[in-house]
Amino acid sequence: MLHPAVSVRESPVRYAGLLPSASRRFDVFAAQTVHFEAKAGDLITVHAVDGGATLLLSSLPSTAPQLTTKPLSAHGQALRVTLKSVETLYDPRTLNALLASRGAAQQQAEALALFDPATKPGDIFTIRMIEDALVVAIAPLSRDYLTQGGGGQFTIDHQPNNDASDRLAVLPDPLGKVLDEFIVPRATARAYELKRGQFVQIMDVEGRQCSDFMAMRSSALERGIERHIDSTVSRTMDHAAYPQPGLHDKFYDQDFTPLLAVRQDTVGRHDTFALACTARGYENRGFPGHINCSDNISDVYAPFGIAPRRAWPAINFFFNSTIDDGTHLLSSDEAWSRPGDYVAMEALTDLVCVSTACPDDVDPINGWNPTDILVRIYEKDTAIRQAVSFRTEPEATTRMTRHSPFHDRTSKRTQSFAVAQDVWLPTVYDATGAIQEYWACKEAATLQDMSSLRKFDILGPDAETLLQHCMTRNIAKLSEHRGMYALMCDERGAVIDDGTLFRLETNAFRWCCGSEHSALHLREQAESLGLRVFVKPLSEHLANLALQGPKSRDILRKIVFTQPNRPSLDNIKWFGFTIARLHDRDGPLFMLTRTGFTGELGYEIFCDAADAEAIWDSIMDAGAPDGLVPMGGDALAMLRIEAGLMTAGAEFGPDSDALEAGLGFAVDFNKGPFHGRAALERNKSAIRRELVGLIFKGNDCPSHGDPVFLGRNQVGTITSATPSPQLGHAIAMARIAVENAALGTQLEVGQLDGHVKRLPCSTTSLPFLDAKREKARA
Repeated sequence: MLHPAVSVRESPVRYAGLLPSASRRFDVFAAQTVHFEAKAGDLITVHAVDGGATLLLSSLPSTAPQLTTKPLSAHGQALRVTLKSVETLYDPRTLNALLASRGAAQQQAEALALFDPATKPGDIFTIRMIEDALVVAIAPLSRDYLTQGGGGQFTIDHQPNNDASDRLAVLPDPLGKVLDEFIVPRATARAYELKRGQFVQIMDVEGRQCSDFMAMRSSALERGIERHIDSTVSRTMDHAAYPQPGLHDKFYDQDFTPLLAVRQDTVGRHDTFALACTARGYENRGFPGHINCSDNISDVYAPFGIAPRRAWPAINFFFNSTIDDGTHLLSSDEAWSRPGDYVAMEALTDLVCVSTACPDDVDPINGWNPTDILVRIYEKDTAIRQAVSFRTEPEATTRMTRHSPFHDRTSKRTQSFAVAQDVWLPTVYDATGAIQEYWACKEAATLQDMSSLRKFDILGPDAETLLQHCMTRNIAKLSEHRGMYALMCDERGAVIDDGTLFRLETNAFRWCCGSEHSALHLREQAESLGLRVFVKPLSEHLANLALQGPKSRDILRKIVFTQPNRPSLDNIKWFGFTIARLHDRDGPLFMLTRTGFTGELGYEIFCDAADAEAIWDSIMDAGAPDGLVPMGGDALAMLRIEAGLMTAGAEFGPDSDALEAGLGFAVDFNKGPFHGRAALERNKSAIRRELVGLIFKGNDCPSHGDPVFLGRNQVGTITSATPSPQLGHAIAMARIAVENAALGTQLEVGQLDGHVKRLPCSTTSLPFLDAKREKARA
């Protein structure tokens, strides 16, 4: 039994980011080139997210040897330009490689120049395709963006002119050469074979549909033995103590043989530990005879000599399971997956696999309307990089994690990477380890890839007015070539984001921060206030390094060249910056700031992605005699906590205001009105919690979120903790009730159930070392 799909009246529930059934959306950031196939009659809508920037749109018909605008019928005024005339505004290498792969060349290629410097944020431009063509979008970036600001973001909605029931129109392009592709219709299953080195991509066609997956090792089946994915073995090998939503890096069988490696995942919410749905599960709920995945798996596995089972273990892709923290009970809700979301895995041995399209129409998991699953199999050794999805906001399109511009250099020194925002960054280097990197930062110098930092340029005649409204510091006091640490708060006084604001020119600022929410908030406030200002993202193109440690200035002296009209290296004071070049006046350009996140003397380098490797090499070569080593995120965590530096998701977030987060020093109550001021002034008169340091007697280290007790009563919560190599014991930052936050108060951190194990500690001031931050100011 399977309930038929039925039409229902429009639901009052809003689902974020869902486009019309046959549409696709693309993000185009400054200096990027994006392309997609479109057919005659298709509608293309371009949105100027930031305003004040131009997008070049062209096409490559099958009948033309070069880019042309002929297939594009613009609904509005658009300037036609030759790409030759504007090639100084973009890097042509990506475009040339694309054209070469299609047997075409630029020559006299032309494009439509959509929008201009006066375009308002949110403006749109529509185009109808006259004939089939490859559409190419280029977001130019002025060469002087490092000194004067620039950037821009666009979204392109592609709405095919076909029957909306053609669901395959929404699917993303293949990841490589496809060997086989098939649909698993709703409420069915299909078995298939994978050879070692091949890849399988399992895709949710219409969104909010789960798919059970199982794999048997072929070599074991040939001997009459069933060896399949074992969730307990996989969890143990992955050092995961408890079942939890998500995927393991690898999946193993009962003999500890690795079967599959996850390469890409656009959802991040899956069930890897429960059973596929069973007949008994439906019977117990009053649905006897309901089609179920376990029986479907048994049916399609039978031709391979695999014994049937009443209940099959499986990876349930896209199944949104939740484990309650208190009761540890399992529950589920609608899947997170959207149309075209997928998981891609590499077969590490020959396998017999099965995929289902779950028939569950009595629970929310499939939106009460099961749909189809698409399976693609790719040839051996397809170049599919490891990546997971990243969304800046609910309505945003999925972006896959990327390598930083320094990855070619860092990956030669380590394979230990973790995702920071949308970038894979090193956690520790093979030749040193976190402890050696920590001491190198204190005694010599370290170089760290920090390219996950968000960078936004705020430009326009009302830029200062907007920033004065949104920031907690007095922006009017900020000179050119200077920066300041500042906060951005919501109306409750909670910190939306923190970062460093630099003034490039009178009406040009660069905001270096931790979250995309900064830009969203700035755009919203600019619109509500009617201000003429542009907020332009540069995170995709502006790479950055942190050179930290007492010898950092000596190293830079060997390679930094500054023009007479820019501050010299030795004259840059704390939070100052200059525009410099590598070695001489013809070297690569970069922005050099006297900032860092270690508590040590240090600098940060912001450079164009194309110059990243040359700048990395020069710094490493210059620093070798001084003991310079690359540093990963593990060592930075120890340094950051010792220095009492706060970070999002730990010391501050939506559940605390700026004062409770220990960031009151960055709130200027002497300036005029700013967003969140009323709440902060009210809370200032009656602060309930205070951020303090905790000192422990041993190296037994608490974890983020551990409760802090005075006797049997909880009085606070750990926000960050680490063993301190220099102090020789564990330290932590914690948010404590003001009544219990006095220096020297004896407290305990509860572990296990909070009472079985207690770690004695005492409160202290922050930072733990270098109270006056004399090293950073040196």
